[in-house]
Amino acid sequence: PLNDGRTSTSALVTALRGQRPERTPVWFMRQAGRSLPEYRELRVGTAMLDACLNPELASEITLQPVRRHGVDAAVFFSDIVIPLRLAGVPVEIVPGRGPVLESPIRSASDILRLRPIDPDALDPIREGVARTVAELGSTPLVGFAGAPFTLASYLVEGGPSKDQMRARSLMVSDPSAWAQLLNWCADVSGAFLRAQVEAGASAVQLFDSWVGSLSRSDYQRRVAPHSRRTLSALRGLNMPIIHFGVGSGDVLDLMAGIGADAIGVDWRLPLDEASRRLGGNVVLQGNIDPAFLTAPWESLRAHVLDVLERGKSAPAHVVNLGHGVPPETDPEVLTRIVGLVHEASVGAVPV
Repeated sequence: PLNDGRTSTSALVTALRGQRPERTPVWFMRQAGRSLPEYRELRVGTAMLDACLNPELASEITLQPVRRHGVDAAVFFSDIVIPLRLAGVPVEIVPGRGPVLESPIRSASDILRLRPIDPDALDPIREGVARTVAELGSTPLVGFAGAPFTLASYLVEGGPSKDQMRARSLMVSDPSAWAQLLNWCADVSGAFLRAQVEAGASAVQLFDSWVGSLSRSDYQRRVAPHSRRTLSALRGLNMPIIHFGVGSGDVLDLMAGIGADAIGVDWRLPLDEASRRLGGNVVLQGNIDPAFLTAPWESLRAHVLDVLERGKSAPAHVVNLGHGVPPETDPEVLTRIVGLVHEASVGAVPV
């Protein structure tokens, strides 16, 4: 769709290319999924990762928020641990906890047992993306993958962790094994991203969910080169790249330096400050605080307008949340935000 012109002039792609479209684009991380009643109905009896690998189901779930909210982009319904599963790593999503691995990586010998993704294993992803873009028309699809540090954290910790202590301990105690592990993670994430783009995604986002646990020097020396390696899998494919990390305020400039066209900013850092740290020349995405989604409309409205105003400090701005949609979010609130962003960005602010 990007190459044949269907999405090349869309508001999202225009903004990610560094130009301000007539109407500010908006989409939401985790817009496809658990906050929607139609999603919950569709998912009955199907495990999360199985749904991700069912092309028909994944496509329908991806399309649901576009129909409901009128967002300016779809984001492919999947999970950052899907590449691990496709590479043969036993992993499941445990309700209330998140991804859990049967056998965590704890040594150099464990790393040596990891295998690359068989290209044929990516066929369900390719089919799911192709089905989706056939329905989306001029609305772009955002593909995504987890950054190497976040994937490695799950592999080493065996599941979600507050401080990634085991992962960071491996990083400093055995730098060689750490580099080998992150190279593996970079390669599976890169293959996952490339499959989505080749099947029709018009942009991609690389998520680094746990980057906030790192010092600036550790990120620069032991993580950023591997994130750059992930994006190198997209060499030759001309699509915009977004990079987002939670708690990433101290490393925003380093994240931009790996080859991203736009930087996602979480809710902790005002966009004008983020733009200042990035020299005023990087496209920004974000950063509505998800906590406001359950606040009275007057408070949420003022917050969204403030985000829009601060986003003017960047060359272009894509409105999003500062993290994903919480499951308890009222879908009508998201629809209302989309209307507010669209009308405010052309000078007509609804009450």
